[in-house]
Amino acid sequence: MKHGVTFPAMKKPLFLLLPLLLSAVLHAELATEVPVIEVKPAPDQDEVDVTFKFRNKGSKPVKILSLESSCSCLSSELDKAVYAAGEEGVGKAKFKIGSFVGRHEKLLTVHTDDPAQQEWDITFILDIPAVVDIQPKTLQWWIGDEPAEKSTKVVFTGAEPLKITNITATRENVDFTWKEVVAGREYLVTVKPHSTKEVTLGALKIETDSKIPKYQRQLAFFSIYNKPAEGEAKPEEVK
Repeated sequence: MKHGVTFPAMKKPLFLLLPLLLSAVLHAELATEVPVIEVKPAPDQDEVDVTFKFRNKGSKPVKILSLESSCSCLSSELDKAVYAAGEEGVGKAKFKIGSFVGRHEKLLTVHTDDPAQQEWDITFILDIPAVVDIQPKTLQWWIGDEPAEKSTKVVFTGAEPLKITNITATRENVDFTWKEVVAGREYLVTVKPHSTKEVTLGALKIETDSKIPKYQRQLAFFSIYNKPAEGEAKPEEVK
């Protein structure tokens, strides 16, 4: 009985395999101290500077090729271009607050020369306190509805009390009034359309005595639309 003979597979020389093995083992791993960097500007800040730390937790140096922001409101820089394994780095970010209010997520993408981490996203959360809260923001009527009065609340939530100094409407087919409910803190604004026969979209320009420019003028909206059919998106649901 003849026995078959099995030849061993040809092995590549070690010097050819070494670069592949090293590339599989050695890699960079950039990471910040916290998963999300919280930024909490004061209500009157137009710009805010943030300094953050990060580290190359990997086993090889990494080179920074470029930085890319998800928003024109964010500019940034890192303290150097190459970070050795285990080395700590420092970054600086500048946010232009503008009219932002509430919580907003912004990303800074770091492009590197490491195939295992070509893009590294740094997540910032801007948490900007609202000084003026208008609820509801839009008063809605349907075509053919009774032109009944509807109201919205304007609440001042900042450290300092505020007053409404004037309100004007962008459309002439509504009447409106406002009254102070809680001194320096809450107003009730009431709107009544002359009729609901025509589609209308307008705004109330609310002026306050705030010392912060972006809170000196606020907008509340009113609208008259055709009532959507069942299953059809309402106007405020259409982006």
